[in-house]
Parts: sequence; C-alpha cells; structure tokens
Amino acid sequence: MEHEQTASELRKEGDVPVPGARRRGRRTALLIAGGAALGILAGTVTGYAVQYGRPPTPLPPLAQQKLDTPKALAPDAGTTRETINANRRHKTDGDLTKLLVETPGGAKALGTGYESLDVFSVGFEEPDKALAGFAEEGVRRIAATAWSQDDRVFVDVRLIQFRDREGADVYQQVQAGLMPQKEYAGNPGVAIPGIPADLGHVWVESKVQEKRGYHPLRGARAIARRGDIVMEIDYIDNRGRVVESDVVDLAKRQMERL
Repeated sequence: MEHEQTASELRKEGDVPVPGARRRGRRTALLIAGGAALGILAGTVTGYAVQYGRPPTPLPPLAQQKLDTPKALAPDAGTTRETINANRRHKTDGDLTKLLVETPGGAKALGTGYESLDVFSVGFEEPDKALAGFAEEGVRRIAATAWSQDDRVFVDVRLIQFRDREGADVYQQVQAGLMPQKEYAGNPGVAIPGIPADLGHVWVESKVQEKRGYHPLRGARAIARRGDIVMEIDYIDNRGRVVESDVVDLAKRQMERL
C-alpha cells in the first residue's frame, strides 16, 4: 500500500507532533516521511484494483533475490572486541527472507526477495525525503513477499530491519499513530495475540472504497515491532470484504517466525 500523509502532519524538522509517538527530533521528522494509507489507488498491492474483467498485473521482480550474508567466524588469535559478535549472531542477522511467512497453499506467489530502499520509498508521498531519511537514519534492509488468492485477495508482507531498535521503534510508533485517523483506517484497530498492544496492531479499513469501473475495495494493515525489525502487512480484498481474524492470524504467524 502506498504510504501517504497530509501536509499538516509534516512540519518543520524537530517539531513533528505525532499521535502516540514520542518526539525524536530530526530522526522522527525523517522517518515520518509518510504514513501508510488505505485507499482505492494506494500502493503496490492496491495496484491490483483493476477494472472489472481485467486481469491483475503481476508485481515486478523484487531487487536482490539472493543477498549474501557473512557466516559467523570461530574465535582465534585474531579475535577482538570488535569481532566477538561473530559468535553472538541472532537469526535475524542471517537471510531475512527465510523468516518471511510462506505463501499459503492455493495462493499465487508474486515474488519474494529483498526490496531496495528506492522502491520502498516510492510508496511515500514524498519519496525523496523518505529515501534520504531511511538511508541516513534508519533502514538496513527490507525482506518482502507477496501473493494473491483467487484474483481477489492481494497481500504484501515486509520485514523492515533498522540499524538499531530506536529506528524501528520510531517508525512503528509513527505509523501506528496515524492509522486510527479517518484518512487512514479510521479506527483504533485490534491487538495481535501474544504481542503487547503498543508493539503490534491490526487495522481493517472502516469504509469500503468505491469508484465507478473498479472493484469495491477494503484494505487492512498490520504493523508490529520485534527488536530492530518492523513487520508490515498490507492486505486488500477487491470485493470489499475483509475478515479481521484472517489478517490477525497472518500477523501472528509472521511474528512467531521472528
């Protein structure tokens, strides 16, 4: 889904009031380069909101399908304080795409791999600002997967890994703080089981998006953080019906894989 925000939500750097998010000066201003919107013409997944009778267009291949990651090294005479972390690797330091939830049985896989920062930033209302902010302050890498079911349900799942927990915390809080607003989901959403409410939520769009010549759409979004990773799920049903429990279950399963 496309990431958007209104002009009033972006003020001068260092003075960005965000519902439910702490002020973090310049970093907050950069990471709030857009809020995720649910809407009929918003974003990658919503691009599947095609006219009646027109087949959906597949997503383009994700950049860097295979990303080589260094293997942990055994300690030796050359081991120092700087290299000791080679023996303290967390599973999220490996191939992040392996932690993505698998495409459900019967669904059509649309691609899995690493999404580049410029592709990710295009989904924001101010792509240049978003790209600069993520490159300078925040994102280390983005693992993504997408699928469709019955040419009706379209799902994007992303694991956005930041350089540190603070960056992930700011991004998750900012995005979650925007979702209850009427320009976005328009409701407070529901918590994801097993995750503190302030670290994970699911929102189903309050209103069906309708436009002549297009399928009626309803979107849903899940946002959750674990450590330095923010999980995002964008979920679209082009018949206007979204079962909240389906999105919650998907978010729960993805978080369990982390």
